Amino acid sequence: MGLGLLLPLAGCGGPAADSARTEVQHLLDRRSAALLGHDETAYGATGTRTEYIRLRALPLASWSYRVTAVHRTSSGATADADLSYRVAGYDKAPVDARRTLTLGRTVGGTWYVTADEPARRAGQQLWDQGPVTAVKGAHSLVLGTGGTAARLRAYATLADRAVPAVSRAWGTDWTRHVVVLVPRSLQGMAALLGSPASNYRGIAAVTTGEAGGTGRAPADRVVVNPEAYAVLGDLGKQVVLTHETTHVATRAHTTAATPLWLSEGYADWIGYLGTGRTPTETAPELTRAVQDGHAPAALPADKDFGFTSDPAELAQAYEGGWLACRMIADHWGTARLDAFYRAVGAHGKRAGAVEDALRRVLGTTPGAFTEQWREYVRAQLARTE
Repeated sequence: MGLGLLLPLAGCGGPAADSARTEVQHLLDRRSAALLGHDETAYGATGTRTEYIRLRALPLASWSYRVTAVHRTSSGATADADLSYRVAGYDKAPVDARRTLTLGRTVGGTWYVTADEPARRAGQQLWDQGPVTAVKGAHSLVLGTGGTAARLRAYATLADRAVPAVSRAWGTDWTRHVVVLVPRSLQGMAALLGSPASNYRGIAAVTTGEAGGTGRAPADRVVVNPEAYAVLGDLGKQVVLTHETTHVATRAHTTAATPLWLSEGYADWIGYLGTGRTPTETAPELTRAVQDGHAPAALPADKDFGFTSDPAELAQAYEGGWLACRMIADHWGTARLDAFYRAVGAHGKRAGAVEDALRRVLGTTPGAFTEQWREYVRAQLARTE
């Protein structure tokens, strides 16, 4: 094919570019239909079967691509596409992912797919790391790579306990189920999140998604770091999954107005409910600081929750937020704690959100609340001998 025909495909438009995009779109439409129809033969007719093999255990309600550009290469072409998919029974709205597809062309001019990979700077999807194994619980779906169904069943058991525990504390105005992703390693976790592995070393799990719960990001996915999770005891594993499930439940009421001391503290508050753990057992780093004469002067700032922070300081931030929520529950009651969380998130913007909710829901001021929290921290964590 001459240069005159190659340039329009890589340019901004023209009949050749439009024709190629239309042809590739039809190819991917057939590929999607074959995947949803569990037709491996039809899928194979569109190109590589790698994704089919990796995805066949994933219960899909929808799967589609929107081609945004086609670029000619020396061996064929690449296509930029927006993938939209929905896990049956779990996703209220489609999850979007940017993909790059490598394309070949037969002698007869028919396009076929040779590779389907994350676009540049886009995080991986779980199936990019290998065949997906799925285990369905009563309230959970656990998806993993590199592990057995029996191993994933343990996660489902804990998640199934977490969901009703969160509903008892927060209420039932959420989906009341959770999707847990278990990659084979810390590096796999980081690849799913599109960040360096060093950011998550020692972090047992995180919950993805946009504040406000629009459903347009991979929201409501609990992503496990199997290396850090494995060193936890039974109680620690349950607390982690209950904490992360709380983030799923509160997503729609967690906005840019919500400080991390409240969102993380509330998740820990629910996570530790009913465990019988004392404040000094739950907050060991803050206990050490208080008993060494270094009690905190202010509530934790958002920057204190950075995963790259000093581990002891990070732990103190979580513990301080937990004690703030515990204090609200102790002094104002659990219903007021719930109302306070929702009132802060409803404010829409950070400025004035906590101040307004403190005044309207708890009848106090930021200064008085902080001083009360400081006294509560000292009283709960000071030496008793």
